[in-house]
Amino acid sequence: MTSQNNNGIHRRPSVGVRVGTIMVGGGAPVVVQSMTNTDTVDEKSTVEQVAQLARAGSELVRITVNSMEAAKAVPGIRERLDAMGCHVPLVGDFHFNGHKLLTSYPECAQALAKLRINPGNVGHGKKRDEQFSTLIEIASKYDKPVRIGVNWGSLDPEMLARIMDENAASSDPQDAKYVMREALITSALESAAKAEEIGLPRHKIILSCKVSGVQDLIMVYRELAVRCDYALHLGLTEAGMGSKGIVASTAALAVLLQEGIGDTIRISLTPEPGGSRSREVIVAQEILQTMGLRAFVPLVAACPGCGRTTSTYFQELAESIQTYVRNEMPTWREQYDGVENMSLAVMGCVVNGPGESKHANIGISLPGSGENPVAPVFVDGQKTVTLKGDNIASEFRQIIDQYVSEKYPRKVV
Repeated sequence: MTSQNNNGIHRRPSVGVRVGTIMVGGGAPVVVQSMTNTDTVDEKSTVEQVAQLARAGSELVRITVNSMEAAKAVPGIRERLDAMGCHVPLVGDFHFNGHKLLTSYPECAQALAKLRINPGNVGHGKKRDEQFSTLIEIASKYDKPVRIGVNWGSLDPEMLARIMDENAASSDPQDAKYVMREALITSALESAAKAEEIGLPRHKIILSCKVSGVQDLIMVYRELAVRCDYALHLGLTEAGMGSKGIVASTAALAVLLQEGIGDTIRISLTPEPGGSRSREVIVAQEILQTMGLRAFVPLVAACPGCGRTTSTYFQELAESIQTYVRNEMPTWREQYDGVENMSLAVMGCVVNGPGESKHANIGISLPGSGENPVAPVFVDGQKTVTLKGDNIASEFRQIIDQYVSEKYPRKVV
């Protein structure tokens, strides 16, 4: 049976996979994950970034394990995170030499909550089978789930050649893009079948088939969803920077999520120089929240501005309030139930300001050009106070704090 959320979206049935404390698939809410870009050998920097991603709301964090030194560092990273009260599950990302690393450092496997392997980078020919088997046997030994992550930038050349030959011999050969998509899906499904044959249970397998094109991703996952019931990880493999990466990821994932496809997501944004890695977490959360699939943090509705709103004050207030609630949310989440569902509105003039503010739990309608320099505040649809002067921002934050403490039940410690 499919599961259905409050928005009426029917989730595709999939096998549930437990990753540490997090359930992926099996009707569980779609999980947000991210990945560090630190050198894993640098334990201090890696711990700091993992903690930052976890505070932003990442429920799984993947780290690169690409050398003996990195594998050796993983247990220490886990210990440091636990010591600071950050228990987010860690996923190890392995390419080319994972079989050697995990064999040499079993403590690395034990410290990780999940292994991610790419069947296109495991090896070739006989070595591929042996090395893939080693990885799966280690995962089984330590009771770790595995994401078999196929990527069209690193497809197994033998697999691709075989699919191309089969297509060429067909009475109705398809174009090159179809062949590439079929090779991705075949690689994922055959690798999963091989993993089960070796002894990894079905409830320990997650699949992904990542590409960088929006339409290709949609077509691949629609077909993959029809052909299996494994839990699926979604994401463009190289989304890009800034608005391009956000728009491309949203365009692809929103279509699939609306169709009930996908159990965990990552937004693979290229950070701007000096930019925060946690932006990819925020984008993933906002995709899920704006679609009504999950709630993570109160979101602020704000008008775009027009000739009636020549002042930038409402823009500055909207940004500062969204930043404020996001920064406060880790504390609120620990103390209160349901705060993530709170809705806020910061509006810039009288046209839609009062009405939009009434629809939110807490809304403020700032004066537009030529309007009286006062800002009525509405709480659950009722006007409660009018703010004016130089302290509107701080007074509005106090109203939010009071609402949270009065309206949401405290958690029992």
